[in-house]
Amino acid sequence: MRITGYRTLTTVHERGRPLGDANGVIADGVTVTPIVLVDTDAGITGVGLGPHPELDRVFPAIEGEDPRAVTALYDRMLDRVFKAGHGGAVFGTIGALDTALWDIKAKAAGEPLWRLLGARSPRVPAYASGIDIALSDEELGTLHKRYAEHGLTAAKLKGGLDVERDRARLELVRDVLADAGVRRPALMLDANETWSRKQAVRHVAELERTLDLTWVEEPVRRWDAEGLAAVSRGIRASVATGENLTGLEQYRPLLAAGGVDVVQAGAVWGITHFLRVAVLAHAHDLPVSPVGGTPNPLVHAAAAVPNLIACELQDLDDPLGVHTDLQVCDGAIVLGERAGIGVELDEAAMVPSTRAADGAGPHVRPPDAGRRLG
Repeated sequence: MRITGYRTLTTVHERGRPLGDANGVIADGVTVTPIVLVDTDAGITGVGLGPHPELDRVFPAIEGEDPRAVTALYDRMLDRVFKAGHGGAVFGTIGALDTALWDIKAKAAGEPLWRLLGARSPRVPAYASGIDIALSDEELGTLHKRYAEHGLTAAKLKGGLDVERDRARLELVRDVLADAGVRRPALMLDANETWSRKQAVRHVAELERTLDLTWVEEPVRRWDAEGLAAVSRGIRASVATGENLTGLEQYRPLLAAGGVDVVQAGAVWGITHFLRVAVLAHAHDLPVSPVGGTPNPLVHAAAAVPNLIACELQDLDDPLGVHTDLQVCDGAIVLGERAGIGVELDEAAMVPSTRAADGAGPHVRPPDAGRRLG
């Protein structure tokens, strides 16, 4: 079997609610889902998910190769770009192609990826994550009631701008989960790198006077190993970080400094990256947690690693024209038996989009981040 070419698609994910964090808000809740399809001479096509603007640079590293040699091809893609570096958009492109290759490999074997990777069970514990900073109390409660109906017992909220507002929202979700029968809801707060070190400790310490937080996510800049370690020492909650790190070399200083308690990896960086991050975390006796939207192919890999704590679940619905073989029940994502990563595409139902970043939203860092007096 040989890789013969690729083509790209886009569709949209309509959330029906505003999406946002401390950095900004997408008011209409519509986001673009980029897809890359990798073809083979055996008639098997792999589906890769995530932004892939560097395909012209990266694809020649795998063209004509046997797609089943996934991990070797992953390193071949890294080698292709080593002089300029593999961060950012390049790493995302590698991740999308890597996901497509794993999809091909599992389809060729006639198995779902979770089983090919050695998982014993298709059940992956999950937590609710609504990207919800712009929601009203009523909207927030309604959203988490829906998650609770699927048995979710843990929730991550966006925050970091107003400590009393964060407290009220966390208490609201705690009470929603308690009303659904959850005896001890797990609550997490994601600040998306909006604080300085001292701001982080002051903000979280104030919340911890009345709340029990499981973890605080990205309290300071992603590369600030000493700062993350200082925050971890200054609060009771764990520090979670890693979703925006692009390569194992970026995790090493955080681990050496004791700057991470829950090791995360972003879905857009691919399956091989996650598997390697999980091994690195396991070597340090740390749990791992994949972060990303829907569909999230890392759920298959998460089912197969020994140190998984929980997987982020951002949505219960798929993007338009995308159908994922899974169910959410009893607080877990339960993967199906469809071969590969379990994603089928209905191109007729897709809504192509060329929407570009417009200077507003969670992807843009505000100029006053880390320098607010409050």
